Amino acid sequence: MANYLIRRSFQMIVVMFLSALACYWLLSIAPGGPWEGLLQQQGSATRQIDAEDVARIRAQFELDLYFPFRFTRWLVGWPSGPIMIGGQPLLKDLIVGCFMTLEQSVNGEMQVVGCQDYVTMSELEGRRVSRGIVFGDFGNSWGILRDRPVSIVLMSRIPRTLQLLVTSITIALLIGVPLGLLSAVRQYSLFDYFTTFIAFVGSSMPTFFFGLLLILTFSVLFKGLGWFYLPSGDAIGVRDYVIPLLGKVEAKSLLDQALRMIMPTSVLVLVSVAGWSRFVRSSMLEVMRQDYVRTARAKGLLENVVIFKHAFRNALIPFVTIVVFAIPGAFSGAVATETVFNWPGMGRLFFDALGRADYPVAMSILLIGAFLTVIATLLGDILYTVVDPRIRLS
Repeated sequence: MANYLIRRSFQMIVVMFLSALACYWLLSIAPGGPWEGLLQQQGSATRQIDAEDVARIRAQFELDLYFPFRFTRWLVGWPSGPIMIGGQPLLKDLIVGCFMTLEQSVNGEMQVVGCQDYVTMSELEGRRVSRGIVFGDFGNSWGILRDRPVSIVLMSRIPRTLQLLVTSITIALLIGVPLGLLSAVRQYSLFDYFTTFIAFVGSSMPTFFFGLLLILTFSVLFKGLGWFYLPSGDAIGVRDYVIPLLGKVEAKSLLDQALRMIMPTSVLVLVSVAGWSRFVRSSMLEVMRQDYVRTARAKGLLENVVIFKHAFRNALIPFVTIVVFAIPGAFSGAVATETVFNWPGMGRLFFDALGRADYPVAMSILLIGAFLTVIATLLGDILYTVVDPRIRLS
């Protein structure tokens, strides 16, 4: 076990480094960002772009440094100061004291028209350099909370995501696993056909469509008819409201938050139950055809003992893989569901970060999700040995 964990730890480090490199490079070449915002401010006519604005943006986002140095600063905070070569800072296409004045032509292309002073050595040395995401410094937000640490943004959304995802995963496990087990035991029965139909509906229906359908039914239609209705979105209300049969519901109360969780939780539970129940059913049917199950029945053991002690435990081995990968999903959130219901979680945060070109926030979510994924993979391998003692890690 120790040798296996050491070997897997080295593999995880390599995977995380490659994931961080790919994430940083892809978002570095993605459209949008500070340059596009500056060009939009200039308009579509032929106008000279202010060299001070360009210099400020290049210095703030370190666009004047080569990519490897920008990446290592973001990853581990090294090098921490100005990069000096022969007494001069190592910049991509300029030197301290001179900056190229740019002009935007009618077709939107940038042209060099001159050279102006733009930055001093003291300004270069005064740049804020991240301590590195390895040490928990994700930099500052570009748009959602401008110039505030990304960690503050993440910590404000994680509780809501955990509240929604942990609740839905727990309910889905309590419903999906028994449904799959009973469907396998009662194969081709009316119950099996019914659960199969529900699973196919849940698997084929997009989450955003199901969410909109619930809003139109339980929020819009029921409220219009004067029936019991549910709030259409948000995690907490901003004002009190009245619901038939319940009466007045105070904003930010426990009842208010519980009512607002019903619809997004239902969407996630349906999707998870649809997949997990079919997976458990297929795994159970495969195990129940094995020789050792037939031998247990031939010995005269009770059917419940055969199913739960001999068949069900072995059927859970492949199911463990699916369950452990719910761990990174619990952090990353459900983008479509949280967006439809305006739920202030990590999924909605990731959607907003991409829409507003807040790449430090988006990169931190992607990287933490990748880290939790490799952790979930390792945890799944360890749980295999718990479910099936015959498996040994070496």
